[in-house]
Amino acid sequence: MARTLKDLRPVYIVGIGWHPYQNPGPTPYVTLGVTAIRAALADAAIEWPAVESAYVATALLGMAVGRPMLRHLGATGLPIAHIENASASGSTAFRQACIEVASGISDVALAVGVDKRNPVRRESTGIDALAEDAIAQFTHFSLLTNEYAHRHGVSFEDIARVAVKNHRNGAKNRNAQRQKERTLDEVLGGKRVAGSLTALQCTPVGEGAAAAIVASEDGIRRLGLDASRAIRVAGSTARSERVYPAGQGFDAVLTKETAGLALQEAQISARDLDIIELHDAFTVEELHYIENIGLCPEGQGVHLLKEGALEIGGRCAVNPSGGLIAMGHPIGPTGVGQIGEIVLQLRGEAGARQHRGARTGLAHMVGVGAVCYIHLLQKA
Repeated sequence: MARTLKDLRPVYIVGIGWHPYQNPGPTPYVTLGVTAIRAALADAAIEWPAVESAYVATALLGMAVGRPMLRHLGATGLPIAHIENASASGSTAFRQACIEVASGISDVALAVGVDKRNPVRRESTGIDALAEDAIAQFTHFSLLTNEYAHRHGVSFEDIARVAVKNHRNGAKNRNAQRQKERTLDEVLGGKRVAGSLTALQCTPVGEGAAAAIVASEDGIRRLGLDASRAIRVAGSTARSERVYPAGQGFDAVLTKETAGLALQEAQISARDLDIIELHDAFTVEELHYIENIGLCPEGQGVHLLKEGALEIGGRCAVNPSGGLIAMGHPIGPTGVGQIGEIVLQLRGEAGARQHRGARTGLAHMVGVGAVCYIHLLQKA
């Protein structure tokens, strides 16, 4: 029988840090990454030599980018693994760091995500992309928005309220790429990218970094860390897509499968969730995913949204960081940044974004629809 993270020794997040997500610019990726790692070390109150292993997530930068970045912290000889898994790269790195600590191989491990745009030149592949200008992610999600609206009898305006909520949350987040509140009229009146989708309903892809340090109970004791600020990793599940019946959204069904396994592993239900950070690259995704995580029945997400149940202070704060729509989606760091936001919330350190009484959080990421990673965090 397969074992889960819950079957191994407990793992705790002891340090988190960011380089703020931002529009693409001249900042070297090394500066982005080292800034986030140093912030996580300071948050954990440990020095770099205490870190025994590092997992570096990136989707855009190329080969072995961790080596020239981590050497600025000191050449300690620790093993370094580089991970690329599309939008789920950071989530994958975090899971691997957790598995290493849970297994007893290490007591302290780092997961860091960092990215900058580094487009692959066409001549390096030798072939042109087919229908390059006709097929894009936003076209797919525009069609998905239409399908959701018609199936459940809701309006495009209702779906756009996801962006209003998340821009409002992002405006309170100093690490977010977009830090401005937007009215519904502003969201709907922005640049149209496909069908009913406007730019303010879609994630920006910028640059930045996020880091998380995980430790065992032995590591926490040995290093004299503040156990009251340590957040338990109660569940960690990863799945890839299968062949689904025609007409089913593969990323939504994959999310349902993965969430079910994660909740079972942590022995909780979706009703127990106080915080959800999820992959809302487009507004309709948030509705699809909360329904498939089990927060409400299919087609009821808009009703929760309009009631304020998904707001900070509501039934369950969904994307209190601002989500991908406002926090941003620099790819490599995104999944690690979600973990950091939930840790802030469960510690009670989220400031103006604080969801009162938060004790359990779920982080969800999909990678090009083909993989799904879900982590469950709990306050001890």
